[in-house]
Amino acid sequence: MAELVGDGELALSEVVANRTMNRGRTLAGVNSYARELGFDPAERLRGHPGGWLDLCSGEGLALRAAAAVLPPGTALTGVDLVGPLVPPSPVPGLQLVTASVAGWRPARSGFGLVTCVHGLPYLGDKLGLLARWACWPAPDGLLAVTFDPGSVRHADGRSAARPVLAALRAAGFRYSSARRLLTLRGGRELPPAFEGFDYLGADPAAGPNWTGQPAVASYYG
Repeated sequence: MAELVGDGELALSEVVANRTMNRGRTLAGVNSYARELGFDPAERLRGHPGGWLDLCSGEGLALRAAAAVLPPGTALTGVDLVGPLVPPSPVPGLQLVTASVAGWRPARSGFGLVTCVHGLPYLGDKLGLLARWACWPAPDGLLAVTFDPGSVRHADGRSAARPVLAALRAAGFRYSSARRLLTLRGGRELPPAFEGFDYLGADPAAGPNWTGQPAVASYYG
């Protein structure tokens, strides 16, 4: 089995600390949330008063762009391990939190939209995080997460993609292999969904994923 590490050591690893996959992503255009998700988050938020929670938000450029086109004061929250490299000017309703999403929890739930674009591939307990995040959207909200099934493995290193996708679909998720995107409509509790998947640790030396960038493999027993 690969040499596995816990969340603390993982956050300090070179592959996570130097990650730049989502730092400069904007709301719309070529390198954008709209392109990765297949929909415009700002349009999705119209009529959803719960606001937008973006995990692994990088510089928060997409959130700032959304603030410019949504009603003033719309709740927009970004969480990132590094956070903005330059302190941004304040925007009403926008909060950028510098923290590890592996341990961070919001003060409330009921978000209209919860996203994690190109962030989960660099986190450890992917299934545990998905179960936690599934509770945070509103009943009519949406969770949308970039997910690579090939990054989830059995203890002996074999791919666990097939049983993991089956468990996710049984829990109500939909998966687009073309976009490598998991979506869940409506917040819900998922504890029983991942019975039989006990998190063992992460391998930050797993090598590149489908993007060609080094990523983290998560092992389950």
